[in-house]
Amino acid sequence: MGDLTLEKARSRVNAFGIASVVIIGPAMKMMTKNQMTAAMIAMLGAIAFERNAAAEQKFQKLTGAQIQAKFPGMELTDEAHWGEVFERNGTLTITSMGHKSVGKWRTQKDQLCLDTGKEPGGGCYEVWVSGKNVELRNQASSVPLEAVLQKPTDGR
Repeated sequence: MGDLTLEKARSRVNAFGIASVVIIGPAMKMMTKNQMTAAMIAMLGAIAFERNAAAEQKFQKLTGAQIQAKFPGMELTDEAHWGEVFERNGTLTITSMGHKSVGKWRTQKDQLCLDTGKEPGGGCYEVWVSGKNVELRNQASSVPLEAVLQKPTDGR
């Protein structure tokens, strides 16, 4: 499409700074099938990128008081393999792949601290939330633990 003269072209810049051009008129008739396919793929890619960028979540770090208000009576889970129910009395009921165990939870210095006994996942974490999505972050790992905070469900 380098030397192709466009009879009419309209461009706009979306909220993410991506410019899109819509070709209107006889210029489209001059495009080969391969050029048309490439243009359509590029356009669909731009649309997909826009949607992904818009769906990116903005996580906010919770304080100790916010953790204390949000977690009791709720379950932190990957929605498939494991779940941890945070009881109001500080008991942590852990279910992983059908195996149940009990631990304790508390807040300390704006962190959620889990005592999981022999189960993995113990330690203190910063809690970052976006809607029902939660990331537990600690200094020992560069990758956060991603989970969902929801009302407890049976099973796992």
